[in-house]
Amino acid sequence: MLRLALFLVATLPFLPQVVMAQYPPPDQGQYTIVSAQYGTAEHHVDVTNRLKQLASQDRVFIMGNQTFGIDPDPGRVKVLRIYALDPNGRERMFEYRENSTVDGAMFRGWSTGQWGNGRWSGRWEGGYGDDYGRGGDAGQYVIQHAEYGTRHHHVDVTNELRQIARQDAQVRVDNRLFGVDPDPGRVKTLRIYARGPDGQERAFDYREDSVIDGSMFRGWQRGDWDNDRRDRPWR
Repeated sequence: MLRLALFLVATLPFLPQVVMAQYPPPDQGQYTIVSAQYGTAEHHVDVTNRLKQLASQDRVFIMGNQTFGIDPDPGRVKVLRIYALDPNGRERMFEYRENSTVDGAMFRGWSTGQWGNGRWSGRWEGGYGDDYGRGGDAGQYVIQHAEYGTRHHHVDVTNELRQIARQDAQVRVDNRLFGVDPDPGRVKTLRIYARGPDGQERAFDYREDSVIDGSMFRGWQRGDWDNDRRDRPWR
């Protein structure tokens, strides 16, 4: 018992460092938000300030009309598009479909609101423009594995996604994309597991009919991904 007590006393000062190593500090994402738009390509509104309010309360939240208090295009499915600058100053677009979850972990200064003061390109499709072909494979995250489906029924689509990525920088997710419907009658999600610059793995979720912007993934079009096929819990 005495030995155990001495061991605990000796290791106690190091416990905070262990915890911090497992969980990266908040607001240290790779992307700096410049603008947020909600709606459709034809009708959308600026919700940057409202997003700041939401971010200050929660790192993760479910998004919809009630979230922003407006329906800019009644009768149509809307999306939240967040436009952000990567560490190289290139603009990226992140899309979240109605009723999907927004996770601010990838955005720098998310909860502090120290963003939204940059200049947005004004393009609904994103502002990476002509420089994508020259630097589009220089993203911050390295893909390790990809699955498509629901929590109960999902399939490995890593190889299929690699083939698709060689053809397009942006991809819209649906059953036809992968040629399979792993859980008929339910809304499916493409889940991409990727390793960040800090070595930590995180999951990126794309609901059916949402758009994947491959520019955030390193080696997207070249297919230079990791091949980590470990089973991961689908939460």
